[in-house]
Amino acid sequence: MTAATAAAMAQFDEQRNLVRLRDHLAEFGVHAEMRDNYSALMVRRPEPGLPVWVFVGYGGAFYSWQNANKRHSVDDPRGAAKILAEYVAR
Repeated sequence: MTAATAAAMAQFDEQRNLVRLRDHLAEFGVHAEMRDNYSALMVRRPEPGLPVWVFVGYGGAFYSWQNANKRHSVDDPRGAAKILAEYVAR
């Protein structure tokens, strides 16, 4: 496998994980939108305020937000959605 193929596969996995998180956030009534290039998820707050940007980082192992001060395993998108729903509701 070439380095370019490996990078493309890793990017696809990150995008897939962000889509899974977005879908679980919808279950909690939280609106989230993918960036045009699927590199990040913009999570809207229920009240006026700045959105929360979520990325997949740490080698594809974690969702991260708040400048990577907050993170949750990509193996648990529903748990991450629950934590994010509580976070944006504050």
